[in-house]
Amino acid sequence: MLDLKFVVENPAAVKANCVARNVSADITAEIDAVVALDRERKTLQFEVENVRRRQNEVAQATGKEKDVEKRNELVAEGKRLKGDVGINEERLKTLEVELKSRVGRIPNMTHPDAPVGATEDLSVELRKVGTPRVFDFKPRDHVDLGRSLDLIDFEAGGKVSGNGFYFLKHDAVLLEMALQHFAIRTLVSRGFTPVITPDLARVSILEGIGFNPRGAETQVYSVENTDLCLIGTAEITLGGLHADEILESAQLPIKYVGLSHCFRTEAGAAGRASKGLYRVHQFTKIEMFAFTEGTLEASGALHLELLKIEEEIFTALGIPYRVLDICSGDLGGPAYRKFDLEAWMPGRGEAGEYGEVTSTSNCTDYQARRLNVRYKPTGQKGTKFVHTLNGTAIALSRAMIAVLENYQRADGLVDVPEVLKPYLGKDLIGRR
Repeated sequence: MLDLKFVVENPAAVKANCVARNVSADITAEIDAVVALDRERKTLQFEVENVRRRQNEVAQATGKEKDVEKRNELVAEGKRLKGDVGINEERLKTLEVELKSRVGRIPNMTHPDAPVGATEDLSVELRKVGTPRVFDFKPRDHVDLGRSLDLIDFEAGGKVSGNGFYFLKHDAVLLEMALQHFAIRTLVSRGFTPVITPDLARVSILEGIGFNPRGAETQVYSVENTDLCLIGTAEITLGGLHADEILESAQLPIKYVGLSHCFRTEAGAAGRASKGLYRVHQFTKIEMFAFTEGTLEASGALHLELLKIEEEIFTALGIPYRVLDICSGDLGGPAYRKFDLEAWMPGRGEAGEYGEVTSTSNCTDYQARRLNVRYKPTGQKGTKFVHTLNGTAIALSRAMIAVLENYQRADGLVDVPEVLKPYLGKDLIGRR
């Protein structure tokens, strides 16, 4: 969440940011409510402090007073003051809870260089890397390839678990594992600590990261009669790893690469462009997550590093891609700035299209405030909130689409990208 003091002192800037983010009018209205509630809180806090000061005076006077009648009057006043303090303190607690809830609905501020726009089509393409392959035959999509080579079984997945689930078989299993190993090895070589995370997290952790686990439009699966949810990304579990901790400045940056299964309801996501593995209810993902010192210089530099790693991975795989600077209206609540990497998918659309495969976000101290992750700056008193960043190394389902469709052959088999051959142990996918 944003710093309460910042919101109160800069309501116009926060409102303008909400407009640029294209959030609903009721969220923008929260800003005026926050300012008013904070004013009430400060007034009440002042009154409580005055009453406590009077309580101390009465307590001291009571101990010294010899006159019984005056002493009784002081005792009576002390009881009344105690009641007043109790009532005001309860109101203060209520105000603080309400303030936290209202501030929590306000999105993060936006990087000044991020494109301003209400919808995703207003994001800006920064660059294209690689040239889409020109086939001398009509390329097939991954659904057709997966069926013909007996790699992906959507029908069995639907029978066992419902639409949006699938079985991977034969070389598809080896391909997914090869992509996992390749991505994790790449990240470990760059100083990331490998982690296999739980697939479940508490509601409080999801809310701290910025997810809405129980709302009407949630994309999260909840476990009935518990405070647990299936995670949609290891960002949730890795972000919660240091909740309520104070880190040392010398520890930062802390960089993790997490392996987890991901579960998403994908409500309302049906459509031609979402078919097959592109938008499913369960997949495996390799996620980068980092904690840095609480400065825009530190988190901004690491954000570019995460993007560079994502590009290196898909360059090594030989997949053409483009990089997008995501517009303000498509950032989501926690992100200060976000870059997407879209890979070329020959089977997508009528003649091939780019489809999102990775995303990396700098969330500054927005998540850290909610999760209470601090650090001790060197040579300074007190603590500061860290900055948090996340980035997809590889979402296995979508990376598999890109590999199968870009490396398909006229004979129906699929070549293995050179960088994956040592991990996969073969040169061709589909030949048994």
